Amino acid sequence: MKKRLVVLTGAGMSAESGIKTFRDADGLWEGYNVMEVATPEAWHANPVLVQQFYNERRKQVLQAEPNTAHFELAKLEEHFDVYIITQNIDDLHERAGSTQITHLHGIITYAQSDRNSNLLYPIEGDELKMGELCELGSQLRPHVVWFGEAVPEIETAAAICATADVFMLVGTSLAVYPAAGLIDFVPVQTPKYIIDPKIPSVGQYQNVIQIEKSATAGLKEVANLLRENG
Repeated sequence: MKKRLVVLTGAGMSAESGIKTFRDADGLWEGYNVMEVATPEAWHANPVLVQQFYNERRKQVLQAEPNTAHFELAKLEEHFDVYIITQNIDDLHERAGSTQITHLHGIITYAQSDRNSNLLYPIEGDELKMGELCELGSQLRPHVVWFGEAVPEIETAAAICATADVFMLVGTSLAVYPAAGLIDFVPVQTPKYIIDPKIPSVGQYQNVIQIEKSATAGLKEVANLLRENG
């Protein structure tokens, strides 16, 4: 039986594909004030602006390509039962060939009903238009978890982390909750590989191997180690 490898990925995973999916320190995201484009209040105040913002992000995602780190994770499925939990809203893990992915914060290539968030629809092309409605007659919005909204998949992700034989953290600062708390569910004895140019504070955890490199360089190194050691 294959060991279960659980991987939590953040913005650093997609950065080398040219996607800036994270909030800058000054509260701007691609030149926009986060609170004006990524909250339920923003959607109700100015849905046209919010829709425009995510249409631009979607176009950026569709133009991007998976990088070698995405492909390394997909290849590890030959040796491990790989579960990816991602904070990213892009579809690069899917396009690289990974098959078991939990999107904590939604996925930008889908729309959801403004009335019932369980009603999801794939978006054709890169634009979601005002006036496009769900089956309940409500406006479609991006399938993205905004600041101030619950994270529907967090319990699923926590349960997956609790079953990890090997755990990997790639390209995340562990600053955004509740995702940052997922490492607390990983069994104490499980090896934990942390890959990031700036390693987050993980001193309270046991069996941690720190790889202070970018996602592409670090994942190549760790993938080779895992294949050798099992």
